[in-house]
Amino acid sequence: MKIDNYIIDQNSPVFIIAELSANHNGSIDTAIETVKAAKRAGADCIKLQTFTADTITLDSKKDDFKINQGTLWDGQYLHDLYKTTHLPWEWHKQIMEVAKTEGLICFSSPFDPTSVEFLETLDVPAYKIASFEITDIPLIELIASKGKPVIISTGIAEQEDIELALDACQRMGNKDIALLKCTSSYPAPIEEANMCMVKDLAKRYGVISGLSDHTMGSTVPVVATAMGARIIEKHFILNRGIGGADASFSMNEEEFTAMVKAVREAESAIGKVDYTLTEKQRKGRDFCRSLYVVEDIKAGEILTETNVRSVRPGFGMHPKFYNNILNKKVAVDIEKGTALHMSHIESDS
Repeated sequence: MKIDNYIIDQNSPVFIIAELSANHNGSIDTAIETVKAAKRAGADCIKLQTFTADTITLDSKKDDFKINQGTLWDGQYLHDLYKTTHLPWEWHKQIMEVAKTEGLICFSSPFDPTSVEFLETLDVPAYKIASFEITDIPLIELIASKGKPVIISTGIAEQEDIELALDACQRMGNKDIALLKCTSSYPAPIEEANMCMVKDLAKRYGVISGLSDHTMGSTVPVVATAMGARIIEKHFILNRGIGGADASFSMNEEEFTAMVKAVREAESAIGKVDYTLTEKQRKGRDFCRSLYVVEDIKAGEILTETNVRSVRPGFGMHPKFYNNILNKKVAVDIEKGTALHMSHIESDS
């Protein structure tokens, strides 16, 4: 998968996305400063959300449209919530230009066909499908038809939902797909992270897999990295003190910076399958066991369990020869503390 100039595969560094979401708080200046802070924090990408209240829901006061599921937003009507949290479309171009200047990739999650077509005018390099949109097969087909990488969060998805979404992309000839394990709770309990799914998604569906995370802290992103995640997405805010719909489960600059550092260190720790030793590791073998003479021995005497032992350091014969050299005669006088070598032993011939 290639997003802009960033190649994402099993050998690439984790692609780290800072999700702006509603953390612009209705201010273009806050949005721009958040982009700059995301760059300082080590993000590779800043992601937007493209919708209006009218494109994502209906302006209705029926009970169906009132949030009442034990969330941060209970008691609010969907239209009212989205009216205050949407990112004005006229800001997108400027934010994307700032992101480009900062060296960040920028794309968005569209929530209806009009937002897809709008984002096409801005030539976004990829699309993200939010967890709650995974069931909108016509929307997924439209997004996939644009021929750009498609990243899909699986927060509320059953297996059938995932397979229907993948089929929709493939019907449009788009196989450039990533699946992100996501827990759609805000914030998400760490015990529900289920990071073994990251590995299973990649193996089961033959796609890039990763994490869209709503837990607090860096633990889950680090575990995801160890499980093979190639993409990690976290909500990002300048300062939780500014408030807003997503503030309580978003990382500030200091926290995001620490997460990026932890992920990069985890990548380094994972390394690769390689049984060869580095030069430093090879020097460490000086401290391994080897065969040493532990009593003075005269030429012609026999090597025994009493006068030869396997001890540290490792400058003598390999301990695997221990049983072979017992009861052999030595050819020369050997002083206690001498590393034993074949040259010390009489030849059988």
